[in-house]
Parts: sequence; C-alpha cells; structure tokens
Amino acid sequence: MGNKLFEVTNQPIDVEELISKVKRSEAGAITTFIGTVREWTKGRRTIYLEYQAYVPMAEKKLAKIGEEIQDKWPDTMVAITHRIGRLEISEAAVVIVVSSPHRKAAYEANEYAIERIKQIVPIWKKEHWEDGETWIGNQLQTVPYPNGKPTSGEVE
Repeated sequence: MGNKLFEVTNQPIDVEELISKVKRSEAGAITTFIGTVREWTKGRRTIYLEYQAYVPMAEKKLAKIGEEIQDKWPDTMVAITHRIGRLEISEAAVVIVVSSPHRKAAYEANEYAIERIKQIVPIWKKEHWEDGETWIGNQLQTVPYPNGKPTSGEVE
C-alpha cells in the first residue's frame, strides 16, 4: 500500500499503516472498522470469497465517500482500503479508519462509510461454498450478476 487515502488492492491490508494515514495531533479519537470474511452466511459454510472491482472507478467512489464525510463531519479524516482477489476466512476485505477530535463523529463517519461503500462502489464478490459457488452481485445484494460482473448499466 502506498500513501493513498482511498485504495483498492490485491494485497493483505496493513491496518496499522492505514491508521498512520489519519493519525494527527488534533484527533482525540480514531475508529477502525475491519470487515472480514465470515465462515457462515445464511446457514451455508463459506470456503473463501473472491472480490473483483472496476478499480479506477472504485477508487474514485471511495474518494467521493471521503468527500461526503468531510462535508458532514468537517474535522474528520478518513482512509479506506478494500481488498480484491481471493480472501480466506477471517481475512480483512475492507478497512475504514476515521480520525476526529471527538469519538462521536469518528463512529458516525465510520458507519456512514461502510454503508456508502455498499451503495456506490463497484466491487462485487463471488461466494465459494462447500456445495458450490455464486456471484453475489452488488454489495447490497439487490442486483444479481449471474455472469460474474455487472453490465455497463449496473455500475453507477
């Protein structure tokens, strides 16, 4: 990972490195959200996940979320990294860190970020289960991608 605040990577996410990007003397709080690959989803055992993304657009959308957070919580600073490729159980798929002078804004901005990621960032996943595999589609799971990727009309 480099110095970018908003990044999509195929490498494991270094949480401490991400925290260092938002750590500053005026921040009295840093919240960290780590979205990990869980083993059980709706009663099915997941073996691993595969994430894909339209990387240039995904990074632009992550930066847009950062701008939205700055507008809503002006004293915050945010960094977001989402991983793509094959992820094993318990590996971090997304890490969001927010620093703020006060904890309430840091918590609120962090929660806002993960909800917006699911709404607007063109990242999709394939679940590999014990008994098969399925492309989940968009992150809200409201649009299926039977061929593994969205059509051009399905990406914002």
